[in-house]
Amino acid sequence: MPRIFSGIQPSGELHIGNYLGAIKNWVALQSQYESIFCVVDYHAITLTYAPAALRRRTREMAVSLLATGIDPAHCTLFVQSRVPEHTELQWIFNTITPLGELERQVAFKEKSARQEQVMAGILNYPVLQAADILLYLADLVPVGEDQVQHLELSRVVARNWNARFAPEGQPYFPEPQAKLTPTRRIVGLDGNAKMSKSLGNTIGLLEPPDDIWAKLRPAVTDPARVKKTDPGNPDQCPVIFELHKAFSPPATVAEVDAKCRGAGWGCVDCKKVLFEHMNAELTPIRTRAQALAEQPRLVDDALDAGAEKARVIARQTMTHVKEQMGLA
Repeated sequence: MPRIFSGIQPSGELHIGNYLGAIKNWVALQSQYESIFCVVDYHAITLTYAPAALRRRTREMAVSLLATGIDPAHCTLFVQSRVPEHTELQWIFNTITPLGELERQVAFKEKSARQEQVMAGILNYPVLQAADILLYLADLVPVGEDQVQHLELSRVVARNWNARFAPEGQPYFPEPQAKLTPTRRIVGLDGNAKMSKSLGNTIGLLEPPDDIWAKLRPAVTDPARVKKTDPGNPDQCPVIFELHKAFSPPATVAEVDAKCRGAGWGCVDCKKVLFEHMNAELTPIRTRAQALAEQPRLVDDALDAGAEKARVIARQTMTHVKEQMGLA
């Protein structure tokens, strides 16, 4: 069975952009592939943070993942810092990764432009991503389109290591391929950018229904629909219509399209229907999250078991890598 690896930063509770863009896909993939999922807390320390907050966010992320349906019986779920081989392999990969490859990364350019003092961790972030993936000899990585460049770097690193240290014609590290998530990028409620907590344009996965509606009701819609009787174009409503595609059944999506174009519904009517379908999908997730919060041992056991499974693979990889490199 092909192996997949994917990680998510511990930003605390998931929002629906995370859920639709990544986690819902993970839930589907875990029954189709050997799946390894990781809360990447080492990636979260490249910016200023409070240690207590990091611990809390890591825990909240684990609870959210389990509540969405990530099942330790069908996958491996763990926290990155529990497996020290991640950073050990990163150092090795630092020695074979050209500086120019790192400086060309779009994420590095964007982040460094916003900082007066750029830390080395921002530059080396993609090398740790490569180590995360290659440590488990992953064949596939479920990613959004914005992560494809980082994945290409992982292939470069794999090729470089194989060329230098693997026997000719017997590459050790596979060159991981992207498995693009089926849901396109989820635009934030303001319609201006991707959903992001830092921009305040998200809906939390575990938010109460009243809070969700309070955010959904004023979300931007088609600017051509000033009055309820004005016909619209769903393609000019990237927030609400895309959320309908994600949460509503196909028949409802078709109805939304027709009634928007024909002014059969007002925008609030459209949002009410969306809210009903969102709530139907999110309510069981909130219920599971509450149960997990009341039984913290279940979360601890899942993460402990996942870390142990991950360490077995990681140790095997590092044993081989060190032998081939003359380090053992």
